[in-house]
Amino acid sequence: MESIIKVVNIAKTYVVGTETIHALRNVNMEIYKNEYVALMGSSGSGKSTLMNVLGCLDTPSAGEYFLNGINVAKMTDNELADIRNRQIGFVFQSFNLLPRSTALENVALPLIYAGVEKEEREARAFEALKSVGLDGRVTHRPNELSGGQRQRVAVARALVTNPAIILADEPTGNLDSKTSEEIMELFAEIHRKGNTVILVTHEEDIARHAHRIIRLKDGGVESDGANPSPKVKTELV
Repeated sequence: MESIIKVVNIAKTYVVGTETIHALRNVNMEIYKNEYVALMGSSGSGKSTLMNVLGCLDTPSAGEYFLNGINVAKMTDNELADIRNRQIGFVFQSFNLLPRSTALENVALPLIYAGVEKEEREARAFEALKSVGLDGRVTHRPNELSGGQRQRVAVARALVTNPAIILADEPTGNLDSKTSEEIMELFAEIHRKGNTVILVTHEEDIARHAHRIIRLKDGGVESDGANPSPKVKTELV
């Protein structure tokens, strides 16, 4: 299997006043192409810090992080932004949509940063919305959509740059249980199409959709193993 993410002795420390906080302590892990992984842990376990490092939103204090074989641990902010925009799609709990922009405009936003021409941006954004079942809502603004539809727009935005990795941070945290299941089925479909999916959650029920669960505690990996009975069994098409 081909590794897409490899972290070696990653540590992250913050200094708050006179106190040093060890958010991550010597974390080692490898994630392979087309895996479906859940990062689990309670508040303070280090999962959000690890997600920020994996998503190139932050750099580690020590250790190495290889993304598709490239050591990104020492990259500048501009280099990280370029890698992030090309290789990683983000889905957040709070959707992070622009309230005055349409669904199509929100989905097309990463393509503006990538320098894609307007006509192609709109075509790709429409196809991404179609892939999540929202091609009939392209002109709607976030306040005209349900919570589940807003999260689908956020998923379409994550997919529009054709990233290898989808990184989802508590993606069902603001949704009811029925809508949560629909969004998790959408992630299963994304995984079936070949993406690597990394799900950050504190909910056991959501983590059970993944095929592998990495549990964090006090900034380190407590356990890492296959989920013997994932809720949705996916096969590559």
